[in-house]
Amino acid sequence: MLESHEPVLAIGDVVMTFGRRRALDGLTLTLHAGEVFALLGPNGAGKTTTINLILGFLKAESGTVRVCGIDAGAAPIAARAAIAYIPEQVALYPTLSGRENLRYFTTLAGLALSRDAADRLLAQAGLATEAHARKAATYSKGMRQKVGIAIALARRARLLLLDEPTSGLDPSASADFSAVVRAAAARGTTVLMATHDLYRVKEVADRVGVLQTGRIVEEISPAHLDHAALERLYIERLAS
Repeated sequence: MLESHEPVLAIGDVVMTFGRRRALDGLTLTLHAGEVFALLGPNGAGKTTTINLILGFLKAESGTVRVCGIDAGAAPIAARAAIAYIPEQVALYPTLSGRENLRYFTTLAGLALSRDAADRLLAQAGLATEAHARKAATYSKGMRQKVGIAIALARRARLLLLDEPTSGLDPSASADFSAVVRAAAARGTTVLMATHDLYRVKEVADRVGVLQTGRIVEEISPAHLDHAALERLYIERLAS
């Protein structure tokens, strides 16, 4: 993990409500370069709200959200320039190949990417060479996610947001995805993943925050726990 004095992501005492429901209740979180942080929690815990606040799609009622020092609420476009977001279902143009999708989306970001450069990035993201020229309509979910990772690599995103990245993946594809995430972190990318996948959390995360009713109620290092202990802690925390 790379060291950095300035946080890549700094969330400070954020409160967010929808009607009478408080989605985030004093959420505080700081991430530095090269960290992989897993936000673990049930549906309704506030994971999606957190991601939308970081992306600047929502503005906190109180508290601060800063990406690379930029206020995501006051300057969402500037903050988003440092972010790559990969949703649970990555949307690609089905009639374009993986390579063509990558070059198209990076062009929209103002980057000119040669065919060779695109292929190198797709390879770094773990997409098999034979799939580079295949239409995205033939891709599995895991393959589409790898194109999403390649787009993030091309843009040199400082912060990578992943929403349920391993949902619906078979064990092999899930393991491949975890390896790609760790490789991105080794290059200095900060990763925040919202997930239910306890097994992959153990494999890939440096830190885990258990989110419950809009607050991180427990923060742990999964390196010190086996899978059974991690699952037991998670269940106990949500039951408390």
